[in-house]
This record gives sequence, C-alpha cells and structure tokens, in this order.
Amino acid sequence: MKSMTGFGCGEALNDDLIYRVEVASVNRKQADIVVNLPRELSALDSRIRKQVSEVVSRGRINVGISLKSSEAKGGSLSINLPLAEEYSAAIAKLEEHLGLNGLVSRFDPGRAPGVIQLGETLPEPEDAWPFVEKALKESLSKLLEMRSTEGAHLKSDLESRLATLKGFLQQIAEQAPSVVQRYRKNLIKRLDSAGIELNLDDERLIKEIGLFADRCDISEEITRLESHFAQCHKYFTRDEAVGRPLDFLIQEMGREINTIGSKANDASIAQIIVESKTELEKIREQIQNIE
Repeated sequence: MKSMTGFGCGEALNDDLIYRVEVASVNRKQADIVVNLPRELSALDSRIRKQVSEVVSRGRINVGISLKSSEAKGGSLSINLPLAEEYSAAIAKLEEHLGLNGLVSRFDPGRAPGVIQLGETLPEPEDAWPFVEKALKESLSKLLEMRSTEGAHLKSDLESRLATLKGFLQQIAEQAPSVVQRYRKNLIKRLDSAGIELNLDDERLIKEIGLFADRCDISEEITRLESHFAQCHKYFTRDEAVGRPLDFLIQEMGREINTIGSKANDASIAQIIVESKTELEKIREQIQNIE
C-alpha cells in the first residue's frame, strides 16, 4: 500500500552541467503528470511522462527539471538583441502616442527583463537524455520510498479504524435478537393500554411479530459487512494500487450500515449506527490518500 503524497529528487553530472530532477506528488483521483523542463529539452517530455507513468498510477505528479553549471565552471552571458530592439520600438511608439519626450533616451536595455541573461549552453535533447533519465530514476526511487513509508502509516491507521468498526458491528449483532423481543413486549403493552384483550397465542399477534422479525432481520447485511472487512485486509497486503477498490468497498459498507439502521428500528442500535458512520467517514477520508 502506498500513499499518493511524496517527494524525491535526483542529480546527474555531465562535464560542467548538473541535471537536477525533482518529483512531487499529491492526491488526485486519476494520474495527472505535469512536466516542467527547459524549452530546449522539450522533446524529452514524452519520455519523461512514460517513465513516471510506469511507476505511478494515481495522483498529481509534478516533475521539475533544471540544469546548472557545476562549481568548477561558471555560466556564460547571452544578449537577446531582437528582444532589445522590440523594447526600443515599443517605447518609441509609446513616446509618440503620448506626446512625451525622452523615453527612448532614458531606456536602459540592461535593465529590461530577458535582454541580458546568464545561462548555460544546453546540449541537444538526445545527448542530455541519459543524464536526465539517471536523475529521474533516482528521484522516482526516492518518491516511491516516501510514498511507501506514508502508506505504511495509513495502513496502520486504517486497520485500527476497521477494528473499531468491527467492534460496532459486533455490538449490533449482539443486540439484534433482542429487538424482536422488545417489539413483542411493547406491542402487548400498547394493546393492553388500549383495552384490547388478546391471547398471547393469538394467530394475529404471532403473525404481526413474525412480519416484524422478518423486516428487521439484518443477518445478510452483517454477513456482507464481514466479507467487506476481509476484502479490505487482503488489499492492505498488496503492493499494487488499491485506492480505487478500497474506495468502492467503503461505499458498499456505507450502504450496508444504512440498511441496518433503517431495518433495525431500535434506538440503541441507531446510536451505534451513528458512531459507525462517523468512523466510516474517517476511513473514507484516509483512503482518498491511497494510490
């Protein structure tokens, strides 16, 4: 079991360039991969996505790739002359339109964003790929390690909450047989209060109690809930993505608990149902974090 939350980074050195890859993931129902890399290496986007999708099946995964010079060598200055000319032309047009003087003469190209840049000469995508791939694999390995660690904590918490839910179910199963007995007692009391004399062996009384017992029978729901509990524990031990099937099981548990609440028609069981729903909602929230 793995969490959908994690972070990992990796680096690879090639001559004077350090390739750094950072991968961060957060919750998302589907896989959503976002890649940010230098424009010159945009041809590697599909390869990066393929590598990520092979190891991550759910969550929003942000992949950031940057290059910088090693400590041994510095970067180089570059001047974007076309951009500087565009700045100058735009200011001249503004000066003419507004009827102002001196805007062009006061324009300092060195202060204009993007005109003078300190950067590295980036290699061709094919030459850069082996180093990007190496750093990417390292970052993904660390990401998976963190997601597995978080997943272990989630598993422990879920097992504890399921145990609490099982305890509630056991209380309901123990109280269920007495529901019919209380109904029979209350029915006879109401008949007596109404002044209706009725033999306890009267067929109509027996039939009414029998119909009530059939309506409030929750044995099937309890059996299905026990089966869902067993399925959850099986998913807890698997390495593949289990978030979706667990989410489905929790929905089914909610339906069974609601059915028990509507069929039982008993105040004491209704209170346990409320506590069960509260615990189930906490379980549902935790499962949203599981891959």
